[in-house]
Amino acid sequence: MRLGASVEADGVHFAVFSAHADRIELCLFDPAGIQESQRLPLPGRTEGGVHFGFVPDLAPGALYGLRAHGPFAPHEGHRFDASKLLVDPYATRLDRPFLYHPWLAAPPERRIDTAPLVPRAVVEDLSRDARPLPFAKPGFTYELPVRAFSQMRPDLPQRLRGTLAALAEPASLDHLTRLGVETVELMPLAAAIDERHLSALGLTNAWGYNPIPHGAPDPRLVPGGWPEVRRVVDALHARGIRVLLDVVLNHSGESDRYGPTLSYRGLDNKSYYAASPDDPDALVNDTGTGNTFALWREPVARMALDALKNWVEIGGIDGFRYDLGTVLGRTPEGFRPDAPLLQMIAADAVLKDRVHVAEPWDIGPGGYQVGAFPKPFLEWQDRFRDDIRRFWRGDAGTVSALATRLSGSPDLFDPKTRVPSDGVNFIDAHDGFTLRDLVSYETKHNGANGEGNRDGHGDNHSWNNGAEGLTRDPGILERRRRDVRALLATLFVARGNPMIVAGDELGRTQGGNNNAYAQDNETFWIDWPAADDELIAFTARLQRLRRALPSLSLDRFLTGETVEGEMDVVWLRADGGEMRPEDWADGNRALLGLRLAGGSEAALVYFNRGWQPLDIHVPEPASGRSVWLELLSDRPEAEPRPFDIGQVLTLGARSVAILREG
Repeated sequence: MRLGASVEADGVHFAVFSAHADRIELCLFDPAGIQESQRLPLPGRTEGGVHFGFVPDLAPGALYGLRAHGPFAPHEGHRFDASKLLVDPYATRLDRPFLYHPWLAAPPERRIDTAPLVPRAVVEDLSRDARPLPFAKPGFTYELPVRAFSQMRPDLPQRLRGTLAALAEPASLDHLTRLGVETVELMPLAAAIDERHLSALGLTNAWGYNPIPHGAPDPRLVPGGWPEVRRVVDALHARGIRVLLDVVLNHSGESDRYGPTLSYRGLDNKSYYAASPDDPDALVNDTGTGNTFALWREPVARMALDALKNWVEIGGIDGFRYDLGTVLGRTPEGFRPDAPLLQMIAADAVLKDRVHVAEPWDIGPGGYQVGAFPKPFLEWQDRFRDDIRRFWRGDAGTVSALATRLSGSPDLFDPKTRVPSDGVNFIDAHDGFTLRDLVSYETKHNGANGEGNRDGHGDNHSWNNGAEGLTRDPGILERRRRDVRALLATLFVARGNPMIVAGDELGRTQGGNNNAYAQDNETFWIDWPAADDELIAFTARLQRLRRALPSLSLDRFLTGETVEGEMDVVWLRADGGEMRPEDWADGNRALLGLRLAGGSEAALVYFNRGWQPLDIHVPEPASGRSVWLELLSDRPEAEPRPFDIGQVLTLGARSVAILREG
């Protein structure tokens, strides 16, 4: 039985899961969504706890909500309250966005009808014939916050700024195409609500990681609903760009026991949420948001699976990035690679051939599961992020860690069953410093979030190049620009899928705020008028070079073994010789070079994190080959040119050089 509202020729069928409710009522509203015009009990009930009923002559466009009757017995895990209007977990469209109000969390004895405060679900008859692109690994991925991406873009129509529709405009598509983006990863689009403490602070959530429900686009981001999703996805597909969607299946925006009752809590708190075995009213908080979905239970896992299928079948989405993905594999015994939902995703006919990228951690016990996810899941690589930052910051003894990350992180993935493209490498993501701030701030500056600078990561492996934050010192500014280019070059020559955050390529700053979730304002929005066009061009050049030199992106771990008659990698010193054990053990070493075999061509890459230039003796090329100097990150304006092996390559301080042998 399909849950939610299903349009039929002579009316609409409604079905909703609740194993513990005494009865469920369907509430219909007038076309303006103001007056509750009818309240109809759902008469049918299956043994599995699905309540259902049919309303004849009802048509698409009808507005509805739900009310659930049952005991309000928190000590037993039940929080039924018929005064609370509830949003259908299977809603596909809402008539208005969520707005937090304290009355949404009022106890039942106050008998506050929350209908004026809750969005109405809209009955829709949706086509499910969208066609995602054929499966491919993500490649160069661009993490994109939809509202922040276009809110300050002057070359877009005002009415489209801050919406998904802005991505289908030529200015947006041209920028992505210029960069060579292969996959856009949209931050959450599902309808979400602000955390209760933000309302008191006069702040709003800019990220969208607080959803209710999971399969309905947020009216603020996608005012055109599903047709708009599909149109934008089609426009990106027409440019050859895949679309992943960041989904938050680990929790809902209802928070802890003191949070609002909007949907899941009111329908069946005991079924949907994981709770302490000793206190059914104490919700498990493996997510840090106040609640955690019990995704090992079949109805809850089915809700998550059906939401994913909506995004694929209706919207054409090519795959997903799973926020706090470890929760998807949690059971009462802890994380299991064979957990029910992970198996359901891998076996589902609609989902099995999509792209699935896990954020492989949460904050619960045993929550760090990098390398433990089963096929077909790819995984974010925070070890790449930290080790690359530590190398370029100048931490002692990090050359070996750099080599491991460049090799595709074989220490984290089983080389017998995994490949480098199972990892997504990044220097920064939405939750942390921007790339520019990483080299401009030693400490976080989150005072605007209203939490006394206690929020956000404290250990960022960041540095400021001589001054904290804003400065007019030309020397410091140049060092920061040089470091940003070196970090980007490192990302693009490593094995695996490279990912940047929208704005990295143009010098975006958040003023040192490394947890800008509460800054739906100029702090988080991308400042297009201040864009660094030279950095955009440099980023695009790195991607072109990565595509042109297969040795930079071959999908096999670097092992030092012979492949097709050549060693797949040779690690090099400045004098052209191979690295020796004592070289690897030198904690003060500032240089690492490597030669990457790649069929008819090879690549040579050198990293100098030191503050002084170094003279490099480039090894003799293979017989019949010549060498081209393709890129110097400290001289981004320099064009590729032939390189005479008899010459010495002077590698600038804090820079990367890429050469092609062919």
